[in-house]
Amino acid sequence: MTARETPPSPSAAGTRAQAPPFDAELSASLAALGDVAEQRLTSDGLVAHRQRDAASRPRPTAAELRADGRFEVTELSVPGVDEGPDITLVCARPAGLTGRLPVLYYMHGGGLVMGNAWSVLPKMLRDWAAPLGLAVVSVEYRLAPETRYPGPLEDCHAGLLWSVDHADEVRIDDERVIIGGKSAGGGLAAALTLLNRDRQDGPRPIGQLLQCPMLDDRLDSFSAHQMTGLDLFDKASATVAWQSYLGDRYGAADLPLYAAPARATDLSGLPPTYLDVGSAETLRDETVAYADALWRAGGDAELHVWPGAFHGFDSLAGTALLTREARRARTEWLRRVLERSR
Repeated sequence: MTARETPPSPSAAGTRAQAPPFDAELSASLAALGDVAEQRLTSDGLVAHRQRDAASRPRPTAAELRADGRFEVTELSVPGVDEGPDITLVCARPAGLTGRLPVLYYMHGGGLVMGNAWSVLPKMLRDWAAPLGLAVVSVEYRLAPETRYPGPLEDCHAGLLWSVDHADEVRIDDERVIIGGKSAGGGLAAALTLLNRDRQDGPRPIGQLLQCPMLDDRLDSFSAHQMTGLDLFDKASATVAWQSYLGDRYGAADLPLYAAPARATDLSGLPPTYLDVGSAETLRDETVAYADALWRAGGDAELHVWPGAFHGFDSLAGTALLTREARRARTEWLRRVLERSR
């Protein structure tokens, strides 16, 4: 079996009992959600789901992100794609550091249909920007289904090009760019890195950080079937997310690789990559397959599969031991990438 092939789809019967058990601390956090843990993303319920999501991770103001002067935060409106609307970039960096800083260009999660560029920043500023001397640019891309592929990806690409073209203004080092994202943002990060490689109109990133990335619209891996009804973001929810993003292109045999990076057959020429995923989540197998394809292409990839973890576990169980270990691993990878690029 090659890295680009998927295993035979298991039948619904027999897979639920075989699913990896959740970590005890994570399971307790999941149980504390009550009925919320059973709610799945649906097209008809998208408005309500967005409202719940916004309530669960409120958008901080720029003043709140500055954390009593610990960080400099600027919101910029930059030109969009062709005649599209302007794109908002939230640029943040530790206060008191002069000159150009290495930068993490980041795309938020939310199944391509929700989320925002602000709510992801407090943890990144605390965990990465402050200890590593790292700037962060978080992009507010348009959401599906109101804007379908390639709109959101082109927003991310336009924001990246603007950032490096205005490196002096943003005070970033355009030769030390890391592209990253989580979940849907992880998939966009992978797609943006491929697009940037092929168009050759942007920076040469020194790394890509892919946290539990959405990579494969086909959702026919063993884990996609195995975790149906169990993972917080299961096959049913992921299907709605991909349908919202791809519209009439959903399921097309000739879907562009930039729409779903798992469709790519050539992963050569990509920067060092960090990937992580839970052993008990829907996106496990597509993430592992992507890491394997990077290795087969001669690439540098570091893969972590967190035992007993479901999708987005670190956001839900912030103090769990597994969450602390995952955050430490990501931070150390970033530290190594930055050290090598000096």
